Amino acid sequence: MAAVFAVAVMVAVVNWLLAHWWVLVAVGVLAAAAVSGRFHHKRQRARWEAVRAQGLRYGLAQLDALHHARFEEAVRDLMRRDGCQDAIRVGGGGDLGADVKATDPYGRRWVIQCKHRSKGLAGSAVGTPDLQVLNGTARQVHGADLAVIVTNGRVTAPAVVFAQQQRLHVVDRHTLAAWASGSRPLWELLRAVPPPRKPTSLS
Repeated sequence: MAAVFAVAVMVAVVNWLLAHWWVLVAVGVLAAAAVSGRFHHKRQRARWEAVRAQGLRYGLAQLDALHHARFEEAVRDLMRRDGCQDAIRVGGGGDLGADVKATDPYGRRWVIQCKHRSKGLAGSAVGTPDLQVLNGTARQVHGADLAVIVTNGRVTAPAVVFAQQQRLHVVDRHTLAAWASGSRPLWELLRAVPPPRKPTSLS
């Protein structure tokens, strides 16, 4: 009896809808409008985020005043500004030498170690031991194509030599100022950057 009743109800509903077909049309139009509105809102938000990211700029005084964790977030946001949509901050205890990871539009994997100095140039210099940590984990552990150390302070001469020998990249205060000002993406400011992993509209 229950099955017969259910079938009868379904037949009645179908007959009613056939007689009032405009209801289905109205519901379809409303559903389409809702989906379209949601998609439009999502697209507008994405455009706004893209515009905001493209306009991201930092001065050295701003970067000097940041907490070290905020400095790492600033580096992450600058990578996103340059088109690294998957850029994330992973700094903290047990980060194994990686504070920021990102993939650029050319398919290259970046592993970045951040060294913030609250006193800027007057702070302690980044030395060879800092680069040795990065060198020991960036490629072997994190699969980096580019291993980079970023500082708002100084880098010792031996550290620069070690970086060149080990194919590491150093973003010192001068390079950081140019990058953070929005002049060019980071890979255009560094020397001996590996070729793209994949062809893109940018290559």
